[in-house]
Amino acid sequence: MKVPSVLASLLTGCLLSASAGSGIAAGPEAPVPMASTRDGVVEGRKQDGLDVFLGIPFAAPPIGASRWKEPQAVAGWAGTRKADAYAASCMQKPGIPVSAGGTAGALSEDCLYLNVWTPQADAGGKRPVMVWIHGGALVYGSGNVALYDGSAYARRGAVVVTINYRMGALGFFSHPAIDGDDPSAPVNYGLFDQIAALRWVRDNIAAFGGDPGNVTLFGESAGAQSVLALYASPRARGLFNRGIAQSPYAIPSHSRSRAREVSVQVASAVGLDGAGATAAQLRAVPAERFFGLGDKGPTLAPGFIVGDAALPQPILDTFRKRKQAQLPLIVGSNSDEATVAAAFGVDPAKLVEKLRAGKFLLKTLYPGVDDDAQLGRETVRDLVFTAYARQIAYLHSRSAPVWRYYFSHVQQGLQGKVPGVGHGGEIPFVMDTRDDCGCLLAPFTIADRDFARQVGDYWYAFARSGDPGVSGAPAWERDSARKAQLLEFGERVVARKDFMNARLNAFMVTTKVADALRKARN
Repeated sequence: MKVPSVLASLLTGCLLSASAGSGIAAGPEAPVPMASTRDGVVEGRKQDGLDVFLGIPFAAPPIGASRWKEPQAVAGWAGTRKADAYAASCMQKPGIPVSAGGTAGALSEDCLYLNVWTPQADAGGKRPVMVWIHGGALVYGSGNVALYDGSAYARRGAVVVTINYRMGALGFFSHPAIDGDDPSAPVNYGLFDQIAALRWVRDNIAAFGGDPGNVTLFGESAGAQSVLALYASPRARGLFNRGIAQSPYAIPSHSRSRAREVSVQVASAVGLDGAGATAAQLRAVPAERFFGLGDKGPTLAPGFIVGDAALPQPILDTFRKRKQAQLPLIVGSNSDEATVAAAFGVDPAKLVEKLRAGKFLLKTLYPGVDDDAQLGRETVRDLVFTAYARQIAYLHSRSAPVWRYYFSHVQQGLQGKVPGVGHGGEIPFVMDTRDDCGCLLAPFTIADRDFARQVGDYWYAFARSGDPGVSGAPAWERDSARKAQLLEFGERVVARKDFMNARLNAFMVTTKVADALRKARN
């Protein structure tokens, strides 16, 4: 599994680890924030006038006999538990730079913790809740990094939650010794973790001033795909009210049979007897072994597994059948998403070759693009991301309100240096973390800061009311099957009708494209 270069190129140093400084300013006279959860009392800390709680457990440690089981209940505690420092992040390949989506903080199998930012931890707050799900192809990443700091939304009035979830072979696994012959046994353990975190929010967020009846999911990349998976999951019903999917992808989930093949390969790769390994042997393997297999090691990334209670049917099939949660949704993508192609196993040159072999007329869809490298880059962007966002919006609009966006606003200091907004490049604007993390290749200008505030205002308006309309800002009209339109976050915020319609419609309706994408994956 290769690390995408986009965040390294656009956001070098941007994802600071839990151990990095975060601008904490709590004077001796500041009252220590406290909250009473169902498991016990937690004590947070003051951060720039906000109440911040870090490292709250939402499930028991998934270790020992609990490895590859649905998340278990937290053991309650007496007295007060400190919640003023990030807990460990979930296991992942060590050494992935924080600038590329990894974490420099501690890694552990004991990682099912979440973090909360709130204006004030008071039980009567009834504030909108925003739950961030991190990306990382379902194999790396963490909710414990400064880029995902929830302060900007908390200052607007939201209660923000960031979560961890199991990844890689510890999060998505199907071995005969673990799930046996039961076709519905759990295999998407990481997705079950996300659902457990949402249950914790339902049961506890009121103690932090949040409204459990007003919960918005938002996430990027694998976090966006997770948002769509939660829309598709019967287990997540009633746990959220709307969602924002930033750069979900058309890479399909896996069948249980394919997951079984890969999981058996993983067992062999860590030194066991493949399909003959016992549950005890598998659970005795040190967690680090599963993440030290190299880029060519067997992996299910970046897809979920279809066929358990968390994800009974493929995401796209669920939307086609109108069986997804019929709740408001924002979905969109960026202008240079192909920066992540290698990490998703897609070779742009191979994709162009396969489409041409299928007599797909790319030149008609991309007039003026004569360079094959650029053609491959744009084709990957549109096939894997732009058309998929359009397809999800098209299908979802039959059942619920949906808004679509296209993010092409390049930070002023990077204009002319990068071809567009790469995968993940919208996050500093969405989260409005800007220079506060000390992480950008070029500092935010005044114009960049104003733009980040404008983007955040749309996201917060949606979280507050279920409609992203912002007074005094350009109107964001709904997308629909009959009227294709989106809001482009470019040099300015502009409404676009029939944006890339010819190519997006072509990619949506032909099976040749899906076949080419499958064959172009390494």
